[in-house]
Amino acid sequence: LTPVFVGEGASAGSYGYTNSGYSVYEEENERLTESLRTKVSAIKSLSIEIGTEVKNQNKMLSEMDSDFDSAGGLLGATMGRLRTLARGSQTKLLCYMMLFALFVFFVIYWIIKLR
Repeated sequence: LTPVFVGEGASAGSYGYTNSGYSVYEEENERLTESLRTKVSAIKSLSIEIGTEVKNQNKMLSEMDSDFDSAGGLLGATMGRLRTLARGSQTKLLCYMMLFALFVFFVIYWIIKLR
């Protein structure tokens, strides 16, 4: 619809627009405004949910970081003990292993004999 200006054949009461055309545009604007409001509300709630999820993920990552640090410390201590053990004499280690095997053998022998 094209506006019709006063003095070009329109009546003075219409102010340049026909009533039916103006209300159609008004209704369409209201419908589009409501649609936009709904979409903005959905985007807002989605961004709030994303923010909450990001906070939870950052908290979980922080906890995992501290867990990995403690595991790294434990692994470092174990590696230190292994280096100390590797630098020690092999005969001492072999003696400990033989005594342990002998102990296990006697325990098994004793359990079998008691039956």
